[in-house]
Amino acid sequence: MVKWITSTGLTPYETAVTEMEMRAAAIRAGTASEAIWLVEHPPLYTAGTSANSKDLTDPDRFPVHQSKRGGQYTYHGPGQRVAYVMLDVGARGQDVRLFVRQIEDWIIATLDQFNVNGERRTGRVGVWVVRPDLPPNPDGSPREDKIAALGIRLRKWVSFHGLSINVEPDLTHFDGIVPCGIREHGVTSLVDLGLPVTMDDVDVALKKTFPTVFVP
Repeated sequence: MVKWITSTGLTPYETAVTEMEMRAAAIRAGTASEAIWLVEHPPLYTAGTSANSKDLTDPDRFPVHQSKRGGQYTYHGPGQRVAYVMLDVGARGQDVRLFVRQIEDWIIATLDQFNVNGERRTGRVGVWVVRPDLPPNPDGSPREDKIAALGIRLRKWVSFHGLSINVEPDLTHFDGIVPCGIREHGVTSLVDLGLPVTMDDVDVALKKTFPTVFVP
């Protein structure tokens, strides 16, 4: 049985990392159940294991945390739902690529609850939405913005870190980094797309769609 934990207020990033590592160790030891932890953070940037220092364009804007998750630079802050995913991937088939794809599927299914068509893009991490409401790119192709990010770490086949969905963050806060190293495209949120969606709405959608992707 997967336990759902929701924290109120803003959770310090260091606290989240400590708690995740403790939970993952307990899952490995068989003394705790798998868990999904829903949090919001104060404004900050995280640098994954593939981060390029050139992509931190405003290093003094917010605190920068080195992270052991995969990926590059990401932003976390108020109005963004972060879901930390602590699951026993070893017991779920030991297929890392499948696990990452399942997380993407979960994000896409969650967005679909709000009639938002999230899509994968080859060579680009995260989940994307096409923006026909905005002017096209200079080459005539439609504008695409990132609405969700993911970065996972496994330790002895137990996952931690996870995903983030932009609900209603301050999108200008992304200006201090090149999100996930991708310069050609922007970022968006559910509210930016014109949807009156709350954090509670997203939490309900995450819980509803989780068992359609992962076996509880």
